[in-house]
Amino acid sequence: MTEVRVPTLGESVTEATVATWFKKPGDTVAQDEMLCELETDKVTVEVPAPAAGTLSEIVANEGDTVGVDALLAQISAGGEAAAPAPAAKAAPAAAAPAAAGGETMDIMVPTLGESVTEATVSTWFKKTGEAFAADEMLCELETDKVSVEVPAPAAGVMTELLAQEGDTVEAGGKLAIMSTDASAAPSAAPAAAAAPAAASTGKDVEDAPSAKKLMAENNLSGVAGTGKDGRVMKEDVLKAMAAPAPAPATAPRAPVPADQASREERVKMTRLRQTIARRLKDSQNTAAMLTTYNEVDMTEVMALRNEYKDLFLKKHGVKLGFMSFFTKACIHALNEVPEVNAEIDGTDVVYKNYVNMGIAAGTPTGLVVPVLRDTDQMSFAGIEKAIAEMGAKARDGKLSMAEMQGGTFTISNGGVYGSLMSSPILNPPQSGILGMHKIQDRPMAINGQVVIRPMMYLALSYDHRIVDGKGAVTFLVRVKEALEDPRRLLMDL
Repeated sequence: MTEVRVPTLGESVTEATVATWFKKPGDTVAQDEMLCELETDKVTVEVPAPAAGTLSEIVANEGDTVGVDALLAQISAGGEAAAPAPAAKAAPAAAAPAAAGGETMDIMVPTLGESVTEATVSTWFKKTGEAFAADEMLCELETDKVSVEVPAPAAGVMTELLAQEGDTVEAGGKLAIMSTDASAAPSAAPAAAAAPAAASTGKDVEDAPSAKKLMAENNLSGVAGTGKDGRVMKEDVLKAMAAPAPAPATAPRAPVPADQASREERVKMTRLRQTIARRLKDSQNTAAMLTTYNEVDMTEVMALRNEYKDLFLKKHGVKLGFMSFFTKACIHALNEVPEVNAEIDGTDVVYKNYVNMGIAAGTPTGLVVPVLRDTDQMSFAGIEKAIAEMGAKARDGKLSMAEMQGGTFTISNGGVYGSLMSSPILNPPQSGILGMHKIQDRPMAINGQVVIRPMMYLALSYDHRIVDGKGAVTFLVRVKEALEDPRRLLMDL
């Protein structure tokens, strides 16, 4: 009998909660197969099987609190000792004879990205018995940030789907079983059934799976494709969603009843929106968040930009915007007030001797924060190029997980939407975020004279657990000074 025990959970972490069991008593398990998932106040920990065999007993049930090295379960040796309960598991074996001329292969969940341990099966593009080519898209998974397409590891036939649409799967877990023998298809019926559907679309080109999913979620049709042979890509759907909606050419789908309840529509939140909601609420619940405000006269920055924007574009191939000035000004201020660029880890404060700047960007599917790494080492041109590249990826839904992680400070520009003043919410575990707003001409008292100046309100939200009021105000004043006299940035003053 092999014991399954709680692994080491990390420094200063002594207990965890059993979140999910992936196996039940009587199930056969392979060595290193994930048995359960534990949750601590910091991380999620997966517990693998220490040996192959049969899960004979679960000692700690879901919801139980367990300490380090506590007994979780028992595994008996030999898969043949499995209880007869999981009869459904015999399906792969039953399908094996059909694959006599080929090899049975597992289709696995690919790596989902740093710190991402699970995904939801969004769409299956193949059914049991259907043949497919190597690298053909079999299904699409959705994590809390990106969509992941799963290609076929080899040509063959789908033998069994182990995870259905809507199921949550673990990184490295099994999605399906396939046979590499294409002749193992039970009949040509699936292909024949698919033929009318293909004909009804008016084209025999398969659209990108992510595009089909996005069109289905937003009730879109007739999107013009720019891919090979007219294939609709995800970018095409995003552009169609961003285009102004035409006047409705047809009558409503149904008459609107008098009572209000019948005029409501219930739509399940996407995983991205769920994650945004959870993280923002966690930020409010965890951090002692406070916001301080100031205003900046944009006259000098605007004059400098207008003077050099044409030369800048000609030399560097990218437009000179305001974001590079604000990024440089924040880096300048972070050097003086390093706690704004730090984070809390338990009872420790981790100071970052580099600046990974997060630039919040709105997309058709929600707010994302791509991260520009080592911006303290970048020039104005380097920052503008990086912002343009990340912005394009964000709009097209092509940001990778790695490109949205590791930020130490964030800038959010609500001014592009017309916001005059707002309080940005921290992006955990960061301790500071700067909110930019619209440039508004306002009468200002300058040297005893009332003059019209282009003014912008600035807002710094910060974690008061680590940043004192003096430090927050000093940071914002340094940003203001650098923008009102951009030469200070060049002189490091």
